[in-house]
Amino acid sequence: MSYEQGGAAGPRWEAAGLVLRGFGLYYPEEQIVNSDVAAVPGNEIDASVLGTVSVRSRHRSSETETVQYMAAEAGKAAVKDAGLEPTELDLLVLSNWTTPPFTPEYGPEVAALIGSPRTLAFDISGACVGFLHGVQTAAAYLHCVPEARHALVVCSEQFSRRVRPGSKGELVTSDAAGAVVLSKSDRSGLIDVVLHSDGSRADVIRVAAPRGWIRSQSSLPDHAVSSIVESCAEILRRTGVTMDEIDWVVPHPGTDVVHRRVRAALAVPEEKFIVNFETRGNTSSASIPIVLAEEIAAGRFRPGDLVLSPAIGAGWYSGAMLYRIY
Repeated sequence: MSYEQGGAAGPRWEAAGLVLRGFGLYYPEEQIVNSDVAAVPGNEIDASVLGTVSVRSRHRSSETETVQYMAAEAGKAAVKDAGLEPTELDLLVLSNWTTPPFTPEYGPEVAALIGSPRTLAFDISGACVGFLHGVQTAAAYLHCVPEARHALVVCSEQFSRRVRPGSKGELVTSDAAGAVVLSKSDRSGLIDVVLHSDGSRADVIRVAAPRGWIRSQSSLPDHAVSSIVESCAEILRRTGVTMDEIDWVVPHPGTDVVHRRVRAALAVPEEKFIVNFETRGNTSSASIPIVLAEEIAAGRFRPGDLVLSPAIGAGWYSGAMLYRIY
C-alpha cells in the first residue's frame, strides 16, 4: 500500500525539522574533452536515447580514485561545510550501483576514511535515484532515533565503466562523488520525498554480465519523461506547491533528449533548470548533490530558495524531492 493509498496526506517531512546543511563533491583528476562528437558512430537507439550529445567534457576515475576514496573526499567536504566534526555523524548512507562490491559494503570503510569509523554506515542502490533514496532513508532514521542528529548521504559513481568503450554512450557517462549532510533543526528544509518502483519496466535499462555494459531501450525517454512528470505532479499535489513557486529545478540529468522533453512538459524556464551535464556528463546518483555543491559554493542558490529534484533510474525507479536550501 502506498503512502497516499494509506490515507496519509500532506508533505512527509515538513514538520520533522530536517535541513540539508553541508555540501561536498569530488571529481577525478582526469577530465576528458569530447573533441569530435560527430565522429563517434551511433545506432538508432543512441539517436533515440542520447539525441544530440551536448557533453563537452567528462571525468574518468583512476585505479586509486576508488568509490570509497571519492566518497570520502566528497563526504569530508560536506561535513566541513556543515561545520561539524566527522565524529558527530550518527549515520552514513552511501549510494553506488556502478561498481558495487560483494562484501564488505563501501559505507563502513568510507566512514573510517572520513574519520568516524564507529558511525553506522551502509550502502544502498536505486541506480540514478540513489540520492533521493539515500535522503529518504537518512530522514527516516533521524526521525525514528531520538538521539541521532546528523546523517551524511554520499553518492559515489564510476559510470564510465558501465558503457562499451568507443560507443556513443561513452561520451555522456562520467565519474564523480557528491555528498550532503542532513541534520535535525528548528527549520523545515526537507519538505517531501516521493519514491516509486515498477518492476514491469525492468527491461528499459539493463546492465548484463559478463561485461557489465549498460543497454537501454529506444523508449527510455518516453518512460523517463512520463515518470518524472508523474512524480513532480504527485509531490506538488501533496505539498500544495505550484511550479511557479519553485525557484530551481535540479534534476538527475539523463540525456539531452530527456532534458528537453522534461523542461517542456513541466514548463520550466531554461534559467531555472540547473544541470552541469555539459561539463560533467551523467554521473548517475551523484548528479544532484554535485550540482548543489557547485551552485551553493558559487552563490547562485540563496538561503530559503525552494528546489525540486526529480530523478529516474534503472529498476524502474522514479521520484522527486522538494526542499529549501539553508
